[in-house]
Amino acid sequence: GDYRSRSMESILKEAAFLAEHGKKEIVLVAQDVTRYGMDLYGEKRLVDLINGITPLPGVERIRLLYCYPELVDDHLIDALCENPKLQKYLDIPIQHISDHMLKAMGRRSSRADIESLIHKLKSRIPDIVLRTSLIAGFPGETEEDHKELLEFVKKGYFQHLGVFAYSREEGTPAYKLKGQIPKKIKEMRREAIMAAQQENVMKFNSSRIHHYYDTMVEGVADDGIFYYGRTYAEAPEIDPVIYFTAQAPLENGDTVSVKMICTDAYDLIGEVVGK
Repeated sequence: GDYRSRSMESILKEAAFLAEHGKKEIVLVAQDVTRYGMDLYGEKRLVDLINGITPLPGVERIRLLYCYPELVDDHLIDALCENPKLQKYLDIPIQHISDHMLKAMGRRSSRADIESLIHKLKSRIPDIVLRTSLIAGFPGETEEDHKELLEFVKKGYFQHLGVFAYSREEGTPAYKLKGQIPKKIKEMRREAIMAAQQENVMKFNSSRIHHYYDTMVEGVADDGIFYYGRTYAEAPEIDPVIYFTAQAPLENGDTVSVKMICTDAYDLIGEVVGK
């Protein structure tokens, strides 16, 4: 169906309710959050919504999920630069990078558009963290398309990345497309992309060692020794977490400064150095 926006009043009311009950991070999530308000107000109102949430008492972080690249404009980038509560983190689901596949998927962006946006974001916000999602084995994907996507991933633009093997579902436009890819090949392509991304994650995590990050406490690990939490670079539930020790007891929702000491696969391990 069509995109449908909730009224700004209802969202602000819910955000205020959450803040009053101790929630310190507000995540704005939608199929395409950058499109917010176009159906109700005739124009994009995402930045206005962010500005409405920003002054709410108790709100420390605002995070955006699922921003389609064609609607990430200078107005939103300005907000990412200027609003200290708006986390320097964007989830931009590009799905593929081959122009041939982007067109087959019905996407409005080209490879040139996507790379131009990435370069603009990283130029204006050097410490921004980017997440994306990709599809391996979409109908008609050639070996050349796959190699183009794989080489693009190896450039390391994205700190977080999810890859899904295309799943054929009745009732979708792609169900009847010619060139369906065998399951084994889809999985092989997915695994190759994930292996390339693992190298990116290792480089990203290594670059954070010996640096200090404001980390929001989310709980105690099963071993009872480490706390775990997130910096601006990790969204809840979908990204890795930070494990850390502390000399004094901490409460969920506390924000502490954590020095990163080492990595453990996708996760980082650190220690609290001060509140």
